[in-house]
Order: sequence, then structure tokens, then C-alpha cells
Amino acid sequence: MAAVILPPNSVLGLAVALGIGLLIGAERERRKGVGPLRSAAGVRTFALASVGGALSLILGGELLLVAAVLGTFVFSAMSYARSRKVDPGLTSEFALVVAVLLGALAVRQPALAAGVGVATTALLASRELLHRWLRDLLTEQEAHDALLFLAAALIVLPLTPDRAIGPLGLFQPRKLWELVVLVLGIAGAGHIATRAFGSRHGLPLAGLLGGFVSATATIGSMGARAKSNPKLLRPSVAGALFANVATVVQMTVLLLVVSRPVLFLLACPLVFAALAAFAWALAYSFFKYSASEQSQPPAGRAFQLKSALAFASLTTAVVFLSGILNHRYGSVGVLLGAALAGCADTHSAAIAVANLVARSQIPAEAAVIPILAGLTTNTFLKVIVSFSLGGRAFGWRLFPGLLAFALAPWLAIWVKRLPLFHP
Repeated sequence: MAAVILPPNSVLGLAVALGIGLLIGAERERRKGVGPLRSAAGVRTFALASVGGALSLILGGELLLVAAVLGTFVFSAMSYARSRKVDPGLTSEFALVVAVLLGALAVRQPALAAGVGVATTALLASRELLHRWLRDLLTEQEAHDALLFLAAALIVLPLTPDRAIGPLGLFQPRKLWELVVLVLGIAGAGHIATRAFGSRHGLPLAGLLGGFVSATATIGSMGARAKSNPKLLRPSVAGALFANVATVVQMTVLLLVVSRPVLFLLACPLVFAALAAFAWALAYSFFKYSASEQSQPPAGRAFQLKSALAFASLTTAVVFLSGILNHRYGSVGVLLGAALAGCADTHSAAIAVANLVARSQIPAEAAVIPILAGLTTNTFLKVIVSFSLGGRAFGWRLFPGLLAFALAPWLAIWVKRLPLFHP
């Protein structure tokens, strides 16, 4: 009799499969019920099903696994036919099939199978929370927006071509749609924060947190919200200004990792920029609000897809123009390169220049002006976004804060060069 050759890591796969089955089965056991009409599958059934999926793949390959899955489908159908009058749900039946598939996955990718198993158990355990959230907390429009966001992130994004096309290879469809998803996500987070904390505190908090992802996208999201609901104008401006504070904090952390000498030279300009944005944000946050601005706004749209598309298109156009200028006039030094790169992402520009210092290609003093140039051009893009997506009312109220944010680091450099500081 020929010996069975087990695949590598089969013991680990069987152990993970058993753990997954016990984990899912323990959760299902709590909802199994009692009496003759109780659910057929409990902790032991799920454990055996998961281990059976692993053994079928080990011993017979994909063909035996298909047979095991089909057999599980048959037994699940028989169980459902017996209990459907008492419990018409199909959750336990489908969970049993998933357990078999996760057991097979554990043989080849145990870490992935374990993660999916934990996520599956968490999903099963959150039944009451999900039902309450969908039925009582979300409006029909908000549920529609949530589905739209999931479709944009999980369906459209993976199918978008991930290659450069067009003139000079500057147009990247995947990057464009990533910007759309980013704006939708930030807008959705702002909507949730507003529902939870009210517009006066929720939007500034959402702006600060969104700024760590993308300050420009956050400003576009806040502008679109203010334009659609003028009562949220001032808290939206505060949120947009707090996003710039996050920009400085994030740049400080990145420079601390990449090049501390550059951070030391930029410490004063960055502090000036953060203080300028923070002061303007606090001015709008503690401004006397009307009762309608302080209260929670009625549930409505979490985001506007048109605004997200407009922001992505505008940003892509700026990057496209910068790429053409750089291609036409060639590399004219670190200053122009950082300024052009800053239009798209000021952090990427700063990291690129700081890396030159870290590799001893340029002195630390030569990195200060290019990094600040990238910060300035990025702020100019924020101004364009604020007027384009937020309208005049939003743009003109945000403009002084953005202007102060852009000029403050240059003022810090000028102050440091005064004779008073160089006796």
C-alpha cells in the first residue's frame, strides 16, 4: 500500500482548521436553541466540517474538496427544510459551508484562513448590532450611500487598470479612482462624526483625522458638505483648517524618521505653520454658533459622488500639468521638482528631498526651501479645491487661514535671519 505524501505544513493547516471550526462552532452553539427543532450544527459539527475540508484537500485534492462542499450543501439543505418554519434564516447553513472552505484554505494559507475565520466569527456574533444599526440608525439614503461606497472601494477599484496611459504616461486610472474612494471615505467619516458629536464638534474632529489621510481631500469633502448645507459652513471651515494641522504633524513624524537634521532646521517653520492653522481653526470652532449649527443635523447624504469625481479630476489635472512642465523644461533642480511634486502630495515631496540629505547628496540646509516650496504649492492647490467644491462662501472664509498657513513658515525663516538672532 502506497504511503500518503502529505503536503508541507499539513499539520499546521489541520490545527488551524480545527481552531477555526471550534471558534465558529462556539458562536453558533450559543444560538443553536433547544428542543427537537434546534439547529443541527453546533460546535462539534463545525469543528468536524472544517477539519473535513482540510483533510479532503490533503488526501484528494480539489476534486475531493468539491465533493465535500457539495455534501455539506446537501446536509445544510436538509437541515434548513426541517427548521425553516421556526427559523427561516440561512446563516448557520452558509456558515457551515464557509467552515469547510476555510478548513481547506488553512492547508495552503493558514494565516489568511485564521484571519478570515476570526472575521467570520465576529460577523456572526454582531447580529443584533448590525440589525439595530441598519434598521434603527441608518436612513434609507445613508444605507444607499454606504452601498455606493462599498461598490466603489471593493468592486470598481480592483477592476480599474493599474497602469499609466495617455500622453507621457501621466494619466493613471487606478490613482484617479483611489482619490474618489478617499474623498468618499473622508466625507462618510465626517457624516458619522457629525451624527455622533454634532456639527460643531464632529466636523472639526473629522477634519483633523481626515487630514492625516489627505488634507486636500478633506478640504474638498468639507467644501462639498458646506455647499450642500450652508448651515454647516463654519464648522466645515474649522474642519478644513484642522486638516492642515494634521498635515504639519504628519510631516514632522515623517521627517523625524527620514532625516532629523532636516527636521531640526524646519522645526520653527513647521511650528509657525501649525500655529497659524490651529489659531484660525479655533477661531471658527469657538465662534458663536446658532442653535441650528450646534445641534445635530438631520440624517441625509453622507457624501456627493459628483464632488468626489470633481476633486479627483481637478487633482489629476494639476498633476498632469506639473508633469508636462517638468518634461518640457527638464530637471532644473531640487527646488522646482519639490514644488511640482508638492502640488500632488507635500509629504512625498518632503520625503524625497529629505532622502537626498540622508544619502548625503545635498546638505540639510539645501532641503529647507524645496520642502517649504512643496508645502506652498500644495496649499495653492487647496485654495483651488476650496473654491471649486465649496463655492465662494466656503472658499473666501477658508482663504485667510490657508494664506496664513502658507506664509507662516516663510515668516519663521525671515525671523530667524534677523540680526537679533545672529549677534
